[in-house]
Amino acid sequence: MNIHEYQAKQVLGSFGVQVPRGFVAFSADEAVAAAEKLGGPVWVVKAQIHAGGRGKGGGVKVVKSIEEVRAEASRMLGMTLVTHQTGPEGKEVGRVYIEEGSDIACELYLSALVDRATSRISFIASTEGGMDIEEVAEKTPEKILTISVDPASGISSHHGRQIAFALGLEGEQAKQANALIANLY
Repeated sequence: MNIHEYQAKQVLGSFGVQVPRGFVAFSADEAVAAAEKLGGPVWVVKAQIHAGGRGKGGGVKVVKSIEEVRAEASRMLGMTLVTHQTGPEGKEVGRVYIEEGSDIACELYLSALVDRATSRISFIASTEGGMDIEEVAEKTPEKILTISVDPASGISSHHGRQIAFALGLEGEQAKQANALIANLY
């Protein structure tokens, strides 16, 4: 099943995972209305296609004015976005997601996925990566932590603490990470 980022965030939010507020838009006018509803001063305009690599492909832009929201939404809507996952034919952008911006002190990577090789849910974490996680995995795999969860026993706070500490989180941040990991599971 393929779902867009905004749909995934709705699902995650319904399970108690904190996600930034945002609205989907199908036109530049709807994008402006979404930004006005969110309030400013910073927004992120994100092309919605069923592929990763959108940031590197020009499909994710941080903007600081309503005029920039309109300009980026107009630019993205209807464009063919080419990423390493779409192949050279790309995918047409039919909607954008307008999300509230936030101050980022440090970028960490966390992913939950079904590991088909082990038939388990696995968490992938790293202090490196983000948009470049594939490159990190290829060049410095020791910087990536993989935790597989036994389906018979399920997730425990031990898993969350192990991931939080590997990411360099302590105190309240470690507690928040532990809760996030439990909710993702």
